[in-house]
This record gives sequence, structure tokens and C-alpha cells, in this order.
Amino acid sequence: MRKGDFVFTSESVSEGHPDKVCDRISDAVVDAFLAADPYARVACETLVTTNRIVLAGEVRGPRGLVGKDGKVKKEKLEQIARRAVKDIGYEQKGFHWKKAKFSCYLHGQSADIAMGVDAKGNRDEGAGDQGIMFGYACNETPELMPAPIQFAHSILRELAEVRHSGKEPLLGPDAKSQVTLQYVKGKPVRATAVVVSTQHSDKIDQDEVREIVRPYVLKVLPNGWMCEPEHFYVNPTGRFVIGGPDGDAGLTGRKIIVDTYGGAAPHGGGAFSGKDPTKVDRSAAYAARYLAKNVVAAGLADRCTIQLSYAIGVARPLSVYVDTEGTGRVDEEKLSKTLQDLVDLSPRGIREHLSLNKPIYTRTSSYGHFGRAPEKDGGFSWEKTDLVKDLKSAFTT
Repeated sequence: MRKGDFVFTSESVSEGHPDKVCDRISDAVVDAFLAADPYARVACETLVTTNRIVLAGEVRGPRGLVGKDGKVKKEKLEQIARRAVKDIGYEQKGFHWKKAKFSCYLHGQSADIAMGVDAKGNRDEGAGDQGIMFGYACNETPELMPAPIQFAHSILRELAEVRHSGKEPLLGPDAKSQVTLQYVKGKPVRATAVVVSTQHSDKIDQDEVREIVRPYVLKVLPNGWMCEPEHFYVNPTGRFVIGGPDGDAGLTGRKIIVDTYGGAAPHGGGAFSGKDPTKVDRSAAYAARYLAKNVVAAGLADRCTIQLSYAIGVARPLSVYVDTEGTGRVDEEKLSKTLQDLVDLSPRGIREHLSLNKPIYTRTSSYGHFGRAPEKDGGFSWEKTDLVKDLKSAFTT
């Protein structure tokens, strides 16, 4: 994000947004396979619409989920999908965890893809696809994330928590937020506009929804940052009763900017959800964030963008690009070399360093894959700042 004075906007969507319902189901499938076999292969896409759930893609995995004939056990996957929808909270006429029709078109992984990815002989495991992945960090927030997306996520997480707890029973699962911040000399200073659209009961109107939402926005924003009342928009259409997959179809992987940095940094284009960690769309994006965050946490730069690139079947990244956007305090070429010395950026190296072969992905499917706290069971391991000491040492003269 540039220096100077400007305004910048990011959006988030809730776990009940149609696309996020799909991400949740796809990642629940990934977790089920990895829980049974840490080296399972999964590429699961989900479609949802009015009382309909459809799975498609390819897998290679354990007997509990794949039969001896290589066919996927669809009844197991149906249970996983319905449980995910139930946990989100959909028990509506147009989309109900128990009543929705379920179809599964998952099949065995392509032998051609497996040949390129699997380690064999003296060849290390290759990338699951070609592509470019970006990681980013900045010192705008304690989480080292851009402030607009971090606040947008936090507003929806607050609303989800009070909905699940029963404190705000008139709110529905589907919601979106959008936060516009004013920057002065490259630093955020206040909100100029906040938009929240949330599904609600037909028993309340727009003004009542606005008053339910307001305190949670105030709780998230720093004191004195709230926008003027005329720029606080809640359900601007006036009514949001029909929502979720009944109001709009959803697909896995359609919220990649929400999942990352809210538009404040580049994106390589690949989605994360539904993919096991051999897919560098996911694992290398996590590694790039991990490296960028450690650079900023070590005080070597105020902002850092890292790009990694891969070719299918090739283990080593084709390029490692580091850009501190004029805020760096060290040589970028040396920084790139140091990062590569500290972390093996092959697909296998990333998975082992960050312990990614675990069922830790369902929790990533909403409210962002980044800016989250590392968890004891290995969840969000890419948010650790355990390279700081080594990075500081490498640049101490």
C-alpha cells in the first residue's frame, strides 16, 4: 500500500456467505482426509444453492473415505458436508443442513498429476501445480495485517459470536462488512465509512438491525475512529431476510481477496480452501506470509511483499522476490537469500517446517487465513514469528 494521504477500503464476508459455506465444506473434507492419512491428496470443490449441496474434484486417500475399488465413500462425505452446514447455523426453509439434497462427484486423483507430485528415486516431491503466490505483512496492526481487512473480519466475527451464543438471535448466518479507512502519511487514522449487511429475522426492520450492529462495530474500531452517522450503512437495500445459498449460489474459492489482504497486496490468483498442502496455491501462500510477517516482526521493514513461483512437478521455487516498498532497513537481495537459507521452500520443506499435514483447515475457511493467532495444535502455524531472532542475527553488524 502506498505512502501519503488516501482512503482505502477492504471487505469481509461471514461464514454464512454462500461462497464461505462452500469453503467450509471443502476444508472440512480436507481435514477429514488428513485426519485419517496425513499424506492424503484432496482437491475438493463445492457448489451450494437453494437446498442443494454438490461436491466435485479428485482425491487420493485412506480406506475410511475411499473404498478398495478406489471410489469415494459418498455417505461419509455427506455427513461431513451436512455437519459443516449445521455448525454454521443453516436451518432455513431455503437452505437446511438436514433437508438439502446432496450430490458427490469426487473421484480418484489423476495419475498424471500424481506422477509429477510424488517423490520418486532421487527426485524430491514436486509442486502440485504451476503458479505464483504472494505473502504480505505491514505494521498497521498488532497482527501485522492491513487495518481495513483486519477490522472488517473482526466486525463479522463479533456478530457471529453473539449469533451463536444466542445473545443476538435475530441475526442470520449470511453477512458482509466493508471498512474504509483514511490514511495520513501512510498510516490509518480513522474510518470514513463502514458498511454492514447482515441477514436477519423478518420480525425486525432496518433501523432495529442497525442498532443491533452498531455496538459491535464500535467495539472493534479504535476509540474515536467511528465514521460519521451518515456514512454508517447497515443493510442499505432495507431488507435482508432471504440470504445464504437460497439467495445466491456459492462456490469454493471465490473470496480470495477476503481470504488474504483485502486488496492491500498482490494476489497470485489461486484459492486455498479444498486443497491439501501439496498444492502450493495454499502452502506456498502460507509460507510467503510467514516470511513476510517475520521480516516485519524483526523490524527489518515496515511493509514486506514476497512472491514465490513454482512449476508443476518441480521441487524448488523458480523465483523468490522480496519487496519492502521503500521501508526496508536491509539489502533486499541479501534478505531474499537469508530467507531461503532459513526455510526450505520446496513443497515438502514448507509442509514440514510449518507442520501442514494436519487437520487444521476448517477453521481457516472464514474470517481470513492470515492475521490469526497460532494455535497449540498447529493451526495457523504460518503466523508464528519464530524466525525473528535468526533474521536479526543475520543483519547484525
